[in-house]
Amino acid sequence: MIRAARQPSSLSGPDSFLADLREPTSAAALVEAAVATHGRLDGLVLAAGVVAFGPVGELTDETVAELFAVNMTAPIALIRAAIPHLAASKNEPFIVTLSGVVSESPTAGLAAYSASKAGLAAFTQAASRELRRSGIRIVDARPGHTETGLATRAIAGTSPAFPTGLDPDAVATRIIAAVVDGEKDLPSTAF
Repeated sequence: MIRAARQPSSLSGPDSFLADLREPTSAAALVEAAVATHGRLDGLVLAAGVVAFGPVGELTDETVAELFAVNMTAPIALIRAAIPHLAASKNEPFIVTLSGVVSESPTAGLAAYSASKAGLAAFTQAASRELRRSGIRIVDARPGHTETGLATRAIAGTSPAFPTGLDPDAVATRIIAAVVDGEKDLPSTAF
C-alpha cells in the first residue's frame, strides 16, 4: 500500500511511505518504493487531496497551485508511474481515483477545488479508454461530502456548515465492492 501525507505524524507502519505530493519526483518514488517492498503492483488507490474554501476573488495563486498540484497533477503522475507495473500484473490491475461529487457539480465557494477534481475526473475518463488495452481498469469514485476531517484542514478559507457527511467506512466499502465487482464508474448516486 502506498500512503503519502503532508504531515509525517499522520501515518506510520511498515508499508507507509511519506512524500510531499507537490514535489514532481514524489510519484515515481512512491510507486518504486511499493514495488520494491512488495515485488509487484496490482492496484493504486488515489485518495490524497487538499481543499480550499472561499470566493473566487479571494483565491491566491499559491492556493490554486497547491490545489492543482495535489488534487490533479500528482494523481496523474502516480498513474503514469504505475502503468508499467500495473500492466505487468496478473491480478486484474486497477486504479481508483476519488474525484468527488464536486467534479460532477462544481460548487460555489469551492471553485478551484471543484476544477482540480473535475480535471482529475476528465483525465481518468480519457485514460481509462487507453489503459483498458493494457488490462488496467480505472474506477473514478465521486462520493459526496464524507466525514474524513478534510474540511477542517483546509489550505485556505473556512469550511461552510456542511450537513452530516457520508461515513468513510461505508464509502470505502462501496469502493472496494466496485473494485471486486469490476465496476468502472462510481457516480455520486452510487453512494
